[in-house]
Amino acid sequence: MGKTADLTVVQKTIIDTLHKEGRPQTFIAKEAGCSQSAASKHVYRKLSGRKRCTTNRENRSLERLVKQNQFKNLGELHKEWTEAGVKASRASTHRRVKEFGYSCGIPLVKPLLNHRQCQRRLTWAKQKKKWFVAQWSKVLFSDDSKFCISFGNQGPRVWRKGGEAHSPSCLKSSVKFPQSVMIWSAVSSAGVAPLCF
Repeated sequence: MGKTADLTVVQKTIIDTLHKEGRPQTFIAKEAGCSQSAASKHVYRKLSGRKRCTTNRENRSLERLVKQNQFKNLGELHKEWTEAGVKASRASTHRRVKEFGYSCGIPLVKPLLNHRQCQRRLTWAKQKKKWFVAQWSKVLFSDDSKFCISFGNQGPRVWRKGGEAHSPSCLKSSVKFPQSVMIWSAVSSAGVAPLCF
């Protein structure tokens, strides 16, 4: 009877199928034509998966970091955790934080254009589809935009568990009228206009 490394593809398939059916290991080993330990090791390897790169102690230290300041972004958490001697990738840090039950509170972003505005723009574009360069040279496209200086337009992010949206630890005071700047500019065939604040 062979070892785990000696199992053929057919034997592995038989072991997997019979294990899913809930058959006992002695029966599985007999049907697959291998030792009971070889069948058991094959099943265990499939169930166990890849070994984790961090220990339970290291994971608890990351959870403490998140609880200390839930407003740290993933990059800051990863940097602080790895500086403590933990060897983990940024993706592993993100996975562990999610395993603790935290998700990043990202505000919903409203669509820039609604359906009616898109339809109007599409109609306008179709009307101008066959314009010549001389016609386009008389067109000036301009736009303005407001930029918030404190946290951007979406505000700060926070790591929080389900149902913690209104928890005091997940709330941050904000300014009613944050410092912002309005900028206008334009573009045409002649070039780009200077920024107007």
